[in-house]
Amino acid sequence: MLTELSFPAVTNQGTKLHRAVQSIDILGSALSNLKVKPSNLPCRFQRRQWHPSCSNQLLAFHRRNSTPRTLAFAIPNESDQVESGSCYGFADDQTDLSLEENDCLNHSDAEVVSSLSYSEADLAHTVELLGEQGSLLDKIKAIQLHVLASEQWNASQLQLCHRNYLVSATNLIHYLALRCLDVEQLKDDLALIGLLNLETINAHVLASLAASIQILENLKSNSLNPEEHVTGELSSKKGFEQQKYAASTLQMIRKKASFNRELLLGPTQEGRTTHIMVTVGVEAIESKTFITDLINAGMSIIRINCAHGNPCIWSEIITRVRKSSQMLEKPCRILMDLAGPKLRTGKLKPGPAVMKISPKKTAAGDVIFPAQVWLAHKEAGPPPSHLSLDAVIFIDDQEFLPKLEVDDTLRFRDARGKKRRLKIVRKFHVFSSTGYVAECSRTAYVQSGTRLYVKGKIGRSPVGQVVDVPATAPSIRLRVGDLLIISRGNSSGQDELSTSMSGAHRVTCSSGYLFDSVKPGEPIAFDDGKIWGVIRGTSMSEIVVSITHAGPKGAKLGSEKSINIPESNVRFEGLTSKDLMDLEFVAAHADMVGVSFVRDTRDIAVLRQELEKRKLQNLGIVLKIETRSGFEKLSLVLLEAMRSSNPLGVMIARGDLAVECGWERLADMQEEILYLCGAAHIPVIWATQVLESLVKSGLPTRAEITDAANGRRVSCVMLNKGKHVVEAVSTLDKILHPKATRMRADLKPILLCSHLL
Repeated sequence: MLTELSFPAVTNQGTKLHRAVQSIDILGSALSNLKVKPSNLPCRFQRRQWHPSCSNQLLAFHRRNSTPRTLAFAIPNESDQVESGSCYGFADDQTDLSLEENDCLNHSDAEVVSSLSYSEADLAHTVELLGEQGSLLDKIKAIQLHVLASEQWNASQLQLCHRNYLVSATNLIHYLALRCLDVEQLKDDLALIGLLNLETINAHVLASLAASIQILENLKSNSLNPEEHVTGELSSKKGFEQQKYAASTLQMIRKKASFNRELLLGPTQEGRTTHIMVTVGVEAIESKTFITDLINAGMSIIRINCAHGNPCIWSEIITRVRKSSQMLEKPCRILMDLAGPKLRTGKLKPGPAVMKISPKKTAAGDVIFPAQVWLAHKEAGPPPSHLSLDAVIFIDDQEFLPKLEVDDTLRFRDARGKKRRLKIVRKFHVFSSTGYVAECSRTAYVQSGTRLYVKGKIGRSPVGQVVDVPATAPSIRLRVGDLLIISRGNSSGQDELSTSMSGAHRVTCSSGYLFDSVKPGEPIAFDDGKIWGVIRGTSMSEIVVSITHAGPKGAKLGSEKSINIPESNVRFEGLTSKDLMDLEFVAAHADMVGVSFVRDTRDIAVLRQELEKRKLQNLGIVLKIETRSGFEKLSLVLLEAMRSSNPLGVMIARGDLAVECGWERLADMQEEILYLCGAAHIPVIWATQVLESLVKSGLPTRAEITDAANGRRVSCVMLNKGKHVVEAVSTLDKILHPKATRMRADLKPILLCSHLL
């Protein structure tokens, strides 16, 4: 199991360059601390004022902790052989431990990283070129040596990777080695001559460095020998061939990344570059056209969360997806997420089966637009998608419904006994049945069993009986200052909504991890951070929480909502017993399995063992990064996952990740994950709250549009379920693939006035 990586420093003695190494333990490598800049990593370059006795030094940089650390290193001795040594010290802050100083060892000749002796001419040329230490060529060569040495020192870990991922894993090691160096000044110097952008070479580090070195060497050769035409011509020809080789290498690496993406997610269709994934639930089987509409709108991957539903529902969804995909001749892959050890509130007992029908009113209570109600037989299917409806009522009387006409009025008594009316305004033929749009101008509560009558009919003949009114979703409303008691509960049962004698609300949680891990004073969050509180007291069976954030009017907390304890030390099992049972179903029906709440390499090792038992080497694996530990150890997790041949991807689960690590850090963490996965040639899925307002209400915010547009950087963007999800898929497809509708500024040539010439 992979627990650490080693990154070397190339040393120098005199004018001769040697490869020696300084092994630095960097668990989680580039992601250990976001309080520092991305370049401030476990090892870095430190820039100093140039002096004839000074040179660039590779300095060991430690994370901010007070743990004693041992640095292993190697230096050349007098006989030009490498000797090893060590230094023991602390790192409370950004402590730079220079290996050439005598604080830890007595090696006056231990200069670090590409230190070269310059002649007077070299120095003059350097000063003329950069105005400070080192030439560009020497610096890039030093970085290249550092990158190559890191590969050598992690060779044992690379040998464990599957051959399909060997190139990608090697490039990831190169990228981590590059990120260990502070090369901000070098970036500026390279930008001045337009040669190389170190920020964008993460997918092909070594090839880009080699190409840059070749270009600089050609420029240097031509500048030093301007009159030696024959030598210059041969040098140029050789350099051209090497540049062609570098270009082919870059192209090969890009094809590798594209191959990994298609292996997991499938090929994109009709010139598209980014897949669209949609999460679906039971609503997918309540409508005959829902899945077909999603695929036509641009969806190419469907996601099923095993935390909800059961195998019967999942089977029906998958059957409809396969049929629709085949009928439309558009591929659609299936991802099934294992529930994982997520903490959730228990199931609450459903509320009454009553539907509220409410017209739109002004602040004074005057009706400005009546409620739009769909009336149809329960076998008629869903209403037309272009209708904007407030309620759907099914009537169990197929014979009488076709006799209704536009302008008929239906009378009924609602659940409170109030007299109410529905006026038929439109009539539609839906498949083999008929449906109607009716208007209701007063608030009504309709329940199963409500009887409807046609106004004016002799004897008030019954029109039909309302059926299948769904139960209201149970929830409790929490406000700032409220007390919430969480008690141990049975996961298979349903809990009554209750309030204790002290006025505290109650919910349950079936996971014992919660009660065994929290302490008074620690924060706790519910429903992806919509509600926050502080733990006031704990016992073996109860936790008392004081609500500290719940919105101006409070917030509802319902069944099976997430619970996060970001500052508590919780040790979950890798795969739960439910996950192992669901994995059997996933293996038989899905294309990919989502692994929730990945924390470290042990989770990946357990998953790999289970997949090997079942001989599932072709099942795609999507690692969901939604915990602090998973984020900090992502590089190690990727290398561990690359030990198997399974197609591999990463999902940025922004909901839990923001709650676990802090909202203000989410953007930086997202960037870090994109860079790391780009270096490993691993496709990324962008998830959580993409176009959420559009999905829920039908109208997006401006910030959502620009957020969705950034999804062009990833391989797949995921939408959650909602009332307007089909419209959201269509909108997202246009945002991600705007070739036909891209807006460009109308730029015209600038005409200079003749008197200015």
